[in-house]
Amino acid sequence: MTSLLPGRAPATSHPTEALRLESVVKKYGSGPSGVTALAGVDLAIGRGTFTAIMGPSGSGKSTLLHCAAGLDTPTTGTVRLGGTEISSMRRRALTAFRRDHVGFVFQAYNLLPALTVEQNITLPLLLSGRAVEQRWLDFLLDAVGLADRRRRRPSELSGGQQQRVAIARALVTRPYVVFGDEPTGALDSRSGKQVLELLAHSAREMDQTVVVVTHDPVVASHADRVIFLADGAFAGHLDGATPAQITDRMSALGEW
Repeated sequence: MTSLLPGRAPATSHPTEALRLESVVKKYGSGPSGVTALAGVDLAIGRGTFTAIMGPSGSGKSTLLHCAAGLDTPTTGTVRLGGTEISSMRRRALTAFRRDHVGFVFQAYNLLPALTVEQNITLPLLLSGRAVEQRWLDFLLDAVGLADRRRRRPSELSGGQQQRVAIARALVTRPYVVFGDEPTGALDSRSGKQVLELLAHSAREMDQTVVVVTHDPVVASHADRVIFLADGAFAGHLDGATPAQITDRMSALGEW
């Protein structure tokens, strides 16, 4: 059992927590050829925090992200988002829950080319039949620095601007958690820094919980806490770490 908790977690919701994993195991296949991607992980992440997940290739970090975001289901164990247990939800209910309460920022942006910036941002609201709050939309457009490009289409934007649209889209539903899968991996260093600053601002000034998977110590250094995995198990954490400290810890885990 691996844990960031002070003991066995009680089976109750915690209003100060955005995310809680309890004894999460994820296995692929069975028998001698089966693979255990997560080996009993316990994890609690507070609201309004920025957390990075790191580990060597094959350590289970992407599987952890997918289970936490409801994109995959644990073999055993439970996942709670905003106090709601999602790991036993049926597929249709889980899809609706993710749409309304989970934000996801992909490395490839995943914007629809025929839609404007504003339309891409508000798409999750349209799909769920919810009204657009104009003041909130205007605030997000201003926050990501694209208020003057709201009528543009993705092809008229730089990579960094497209990723900022994706972040605004992830925030528009006011989700319990915004998850990022290598959100700066396709960006140059300047655009990547702007995106990271925006994610950090979302956590510290907008009380938004942010969890990202990354292999980059510079990206991870923007987080409040870096969680390390190895062989599907918790391998320690660092708070407020520098890129050099994170690199040293990763080296000890055999990444380089």
